[in-house]
Amino acid sequence: MTFTELRSRARQRSLGPTSGGTRVMVQVGQCSQALDAEAVAQALADALESHDSAYLVTTGCDGACFAAPQVVVNEPDGRTRHYSNVNVSDVPAIVAALGDGEVLRPTPALEDFFTPQHLQVMSWCGQLDPADVDDYVAVGGYASLADALSSSPEDVIDRVLESGLQGRGGAYFPPARKWQGARSFPGPRALVVNAEEGEPGLFKDRHIMEGLPHRLLEGALIAAYATGASRCCIYINAEAHLSAQRMEAALDQARDCGLLGDNILDSGFSCDVEVRRGAGGYVCGEETTLLNTIEGRRREPRLRPPFPVESGLFRQPTVINNVETLSNVPYILQRGPARYGQVGLESAPGTKLVCLSGSVRRPGLAEVPMGTTLGQVIHGIGGGPPEGREIGVVAVGGPSSGVLPPSELDLELRPGVLHPSGVVMGAGGIMVMDSTVSPLDVARRLAAYNAAESCGKCTPCREGTPRMVAALDRLAESGGSASDLEELRYLAEIVGAASLCGLGQMAGGPVNSLLHFFGAELSSG
Repeated sequence: MTFTELRSRARQRSLGPTSGGTRVMVQVGQCSQALDAEAVAQALADALESHDSAYLVTTGCDGACFAAPQVVVNEPDGRTRHYSNVNVSDVPAIVAALGDGEVLRPTPALEDFFTPQHLQVMSWCGQLDPADVDDYVAVGGYASLADALSSSPEDVIDRVLESGLQGRGGAYFPPARKWQGARSFPGPRALVVNAEEGEPGLFKDRHIMEGLPHRLLEGALIAAYATGASRCCIYINAEAHLSAQRMEAALDQARDCGLLGDNILDSGFSCDVEVRRGAGGYVCGEETTLLNTIEGRRREPRLRPPFPVESGLFRQPTVINNVETLSNVPYILQRGPARYGQVGLESAPGTKLVCLSGSVRRPGLAEVPMGTTLGQVIHGIGGGPPEGREIGVVAVGGPSSGVLPPSELDLELRPGVLHPSGVVMGAGGIMVMDSTVSPLDVARRLAAYNAAESCGKCTPCREGTPRMVAALDRLAESGGSASDLEELRYLAEIVGAASLCGLGQMAGGPVNSLLHFFGAELSSG
């Protein structure tokens, strides 16, 4: 099937029998599953069986997790009704209101959540059926892939390079540089999509796979074409069951309409994609550990060099890109590098997905321009702490980063170090704790996570991370001593300098930031 035929089919279908009816969308994601969203969807399906002019669509979550489960009703005349925090008992009233002429607007909380955002990667999430490729094609999906396949791989790489796109997995290395690197080595090449996302407080990649699986697949196919890869693996966290289910369904649809396999869109380019489930453990997000587990080896990092672009999956030149990274690529090819660079910072163009959780009024997933401050995310999008509470500490970037006091919320989100203490943005997790939570306890929990997740291959990480936890325990139990503080500084430095992979190299982050911002309190305690 050519892209013209695919788009024609999608348009004809969008003009078919269901398009003239009322579209009832229920958002089901891993977040809303815990709030019985699937039961709401089933109740709506049962209630709409006898309704001639309405049909049900199950979508992913649009990021407003605080409002889940959500139901959005689009009438044929363009009117929209929005229902938040729906339960099964609300279903009869929702169905009874179909076609009644009333417009139910989003709540002020939803408007406040979305207004400061700039949706590129997350556009259409929560509105499209992840199990329907025609839904995605009808809003412009796969047009960027068709454009890429009509250009040379070098041209695709040049356009992505020109956009200034940096990786969004935490290291912020330009993905197009990896594509160039892999192309410089002969032989079969592979592409691996890193969807492990194992750290606490992070759920951005899962939202993309649950709500926009075809956007990720389109970006992956463009990257495979640019790299010259005929094989692609999407490596999904072992516990991300809904993500894996929806990605598998998207792959099946793509194969059926000629978007995967031989001679994609009649272009001469061939590539197949498979889903691989993670082996369990935070360290599997490290790219060489990920490769080892796909090959059936122990989940531990490899010595480098050689780097994956030279010798990766089964010793083939391999590109490893993050889910959010690849989901930016269709937008860049569709709108152009210059348009992409109009948002964000000159040194870091584009947007960033941030996962906001903890003691805020509106937790969820937000997409903001690079350069947005922590305060704008926490107070503007998240609504600040609940009434009667104050922010005590903010953990940014997960266990590989550190903790910040509320006085540092003017820091801008950007690649690299956010503060000289070593706090980094990482993959984009922001966890807010109120003033009743001890900063020492937060740092201790992050350090304990690193110690538990260490694969044990290298001595500094295996032995050093538990010793940091023990020193933090002594501080918590008895106030500790000056020698404990000095030992923590020493361990953080040694473990970071001598470890093989990013887990150990960044394990001292929570300790360093704790000592920098809260060291005086610890000493006096």
